[in-house]
Amino acid sequence: MSTAPTTFRRLCVFCGSSKGARESYIRAAQQLGRELAARQIELVYGGGNVGLMGAVANSVLSAGGRVTGVITEHLTRFEIGHIEIHDLRVVKTMHERKAAMAELADGFIALPGGIGTYEEFFEVLTWAQLGIHSKPCALLNVDGFYDPLMSLMNHAVEESFVRAAHRDLIVTGTEPGALLDQMANYRAPQVHKWIDKSTV
Repeated sequence: MSTAPTTFRRLCVFCGSSKGARESYIRAAQQLGRELAARQIELVYGGGNVGLMGAVANSVLSAGGRVTGVITEHLTRFEIGHIEIHDLRVVKTMHERKAAMAELADGFIALPGGIGTYEEFFEVLTWAQLGIHSKPCALLNVDGFYDPLMSLMNHAVEESFVRAAHRDLIVTGTEPGALLDQMANYRAPQVHKWIDKSTV
């Protein structure tokens, strides 16, 4: 029996506070923002008005969509909180920030970014692996940016540190609209994390 696609109310986007080296990264962020607005999906993100963060938020706003940002008091000095979005929440710690974004969102997308982007994405991916949530975790793989990361995941599978089914928790795509369609049809695999007790 087929299952109807998921209708998202909000999606969380993790991305760089830098624009990166290629114009294609900015274009992808802007295209994703337009797609979210067209599908009436609210953007949840880190609350900044710089880099790819600002690009995706401003694109949603320009297309008539809704944006919620979550930023820490500390980061408002560096990432410049976006005062024009509908809901800017300022919290004290990074733990509160990530927890709030995860609570608000029905799924997660990582655009190109740096260490913070990877950390945020892998935290929600770990929660999916542990069965804490069944929300889709996706990479918008602009110009092959995330190819090395997927190569590392494949290597971890080959070396028996990650199950293939857990690697496959990551939804990947190169075009925002198609990626959102994949996420809407995502169903979390029923696979539990294992622990090899013989090595404990």
